[in-house]
Amino acid sequence: MLKIIIPTIMLLPLTLLSPPKFIWTNTTTHSLLIATLSLQWLTPTYFPHKHLNQWSGIDQLSSPLLVLSCWLLPLMIMASQNHLHHEPLPRKQMFIAALIMVQPFIILAFSTTELMLFYIAFEATLIPTLILITRWGNQPERLTAGIYLLFYTLISSLPLLIAILHLHGQTGTLNLPMLKLTHPTLANTWANLLSNLALLTAFMVKAPLYGLHLWLPKAHVEAPIAGSMLLAALLLKLGGYGIMRITLLMTPMPEYLCYPFITLALWGALMTSSICLRQTDLKSLIAYSSVSHMGLVIAATIIQTHWALAGAMILMISHGLTSSMLFCLANTNYERTHSRILILTRGLQPILPLMATWWLLASLTNMALPPTTNLMAELTIMTALFNWSPLTIILTGTASFLTASYTLFMFLTTQRGMTPPYITSTPTSNTREHLLMILHITPLLLLILKPELISGIPS
Repeated sequence: MLKIIIPTIMLLPLTLLSPPKFIWTNTTTHSLLIATLSLQWLTPTYFPHKHLNQWSGIDQLSSPLLVLSCWLLPLMIMASQNHLHHEPLPRKQMFIAALIMVQPFIILAFSTTELMLFYIAFEATLIPTLILITRWGNQPERLTAGIYLLFYTLISSLPLLIAILHLHGQTGTLNLPMLKLTHPTLANTWANLLSNLALLTAFMVKAPLYGLHLWLPKAHVEAPIAGSMLLAALLLKLGGYGIMRITLLMTPMPEYLCYPFITLALWGALMTSSICLRQTDLKSLIAYSSVSHMGLVIAATIIQTHWALAGAMILMISHGLTSSMLFCLANTNYERTHSRILILTRGLQPILPLMATWWLLASLTNMALPPTTNLMAELTIMTALFNWSPLTIILTGTASFLTASYTLFMFLTTQRGMTPPYITSTPTSNTREHLLMILHITPLLLLILKPELISGIPS
């Protein structure tokens, strides 16, 4: 564990001491080495935990998310180069330092076996994200987006803290392996019901559940490219991971507590897919599609069957890579046309033909084309939900149809049709951008061959 966390922390002095000419090269290379080293966590084991100590341990549930978070750090640094091109050196250093500071907290949140430490790491990721959005966002509305993000997260996580303290008072420990051994009392008292609700609320806002999602499109639209990648690929997954971890420890949830969450999640998947169909802003469209996909994850994690949890895990990893790639592509368009409005940035295929290929691949994975892991995850979740209640097939089926519709709408609007006369002199795409896309799509394609690495099920 320390052989990843210590090199990650050492990226900070490397950023501050690197000569201006080599700042991007050094940080990208170093973080790529860490990402390659983190792949060892995916090796299967017969034990419930790997590298288990008093505070942290890696199991089948956290290892895919840990590898994803290490993998995305170099990609975020690569994607930000053009955005920070004209900024002075101290600002570049501060930006990279903010990105690096999130990393140890995310690693800690995904690998800790102590609930209080998990809560601290869960909250600490908020501060660097807030700095990224409010300082390096593009529009003046970035301050509003930052306030939304801060207050939604803080207000929802206070009940979580109280519930964790209540749990400690009941059981005398907050260690996850110990909590699994203490059998929960089966009393459906008001205290139990409220603590269950409080434990879920913070993660539902982070995931986000439809109805509690209003901070997400704002934060995505205003964030710089690295902030969008960080939010879509990692911070949303903290919500799904938290629900998985906590629901396994809670007293069995009464059915009437499941219904509102599952209804909201599936209805939200349907509604946000419909909202995507009439979006004019490209980044906003991709942000709403994240809410739609995470709705399926929430519904799956609430019913807690073996299949549902495996499907949710695969969907979280696949969605992390796919939405991150879509944000990168939206950013390449934005850097050339200085607009995110779909009507103004259409018909780019004749000018950037290779970028159109990446757009096609990203769109196909987003709409779950066979044999991608996205399809595998969606089918697994749909089957599990159908088994729970046959009525859910109407909502999930319509949502997946709408997903395909808005993805095709996005692809056709940005790539096909007549190119507007004012964007004929666009700079061509460069090697850095293509490498960025390759590093996103390669894991997605390779995971088709061995999806059990990310299914959260011991192989």
